[in-house]
Amino acid sequence: MIAYPSIDPVALSLGPLKIHWYGIMYLIAFGSAWWLGKLRAERQEHAPVKPTQIDDLIFYGALGAVLGGRLGSVIFYNFDSFLHNPMYLFKIWEGGMSFHGGFIGVLLAMELYRRKLGCRFWELTDFIAPLVPLGLAAGRLGNFINAELWGAPSTLPWAIKLSCERFAPDRYVDFAGPLCFSARHPSQLYEMLFEGVLLFVALWLISARRRPVMTVSGWFLLLYGIARSGVELIRLPDAHIGYLMNTDWLTRGIVLSLPMIIVGIILLVLAKRSADNAAIS
Repeated sequence: MIAYPSIDPVALSLGPLKIHWYGIMYLIAFGSAWWLGKLRAERQEHAPVKPTQIDDLIFYGALGAVLGGRLGSVIFYNFDSFLHNPMYLFKIWEGGMSFHGGFIGVLLAMELYRRKLGCRFWELTDFIAPLVPLGLAAGRLGNFINAELWGAPSTLPWAIKLSCERFAPDRYVDFAGPLCFSARHPSQLYEMLFEGVLLFVALWLISARRRPVMTVSGWFLLLYGIARSGVELIRLPDAHIGYLMNTDWLTRGIVLSLPMIIVGIILLVLAKRSADNAAIS
């Protein structure tokens, strides 16, 4: 097993102002999406977005990701807290962002921006899909630095052991009990690898040449849904939610990811039929 490195979640303190690594990861996410978007827009003649329009694209996407991520966290994972106190929605300092909520927020933002561009929705999502995974990787690294979202207890050589001196057993507790009592799967790093780095490589290669509309979007949905569902099998659910339907494996994350897999397959089938019809005609 590996001892958890001594990482302070606060990257920089300027008096009362504290800059957290998690916030920096969001800047890295949006910055990488901006850079990759510029690159794609410059290299691809068929891109629905011009290089000069990438700034607005990222602004819309960032707004959708942040607002959707917060709303998704509240609705999908903390709805009881919201019902008890509606002001909980605005307590962003307590943390809480949901990928699936952010994903829906980005889709809505892209629909608004699509109308401004005058392109088709799936053309735009095909363009932005490869821009997303590196940002997801940065976010999962932020989760690791925050020492949150751990996996199940593990005896594997790369399992992470947290110290009880720093992570007091009466305070740092999750679904499996006190964090420091057993080494854990670093599920955040698994997600960083599979949902981030490897997904980026796959989508970048797939989108390297022109594909039928919906192809890149379909692969994003399918591959992300599979990767997230796979990691969810060892990532522990939130303590106040637990496993669903009296199982010891079904989590809210899997339930939210299964529709992505289904829609991804449908998009790939439709894209293939469209390409076949175009070839026949």
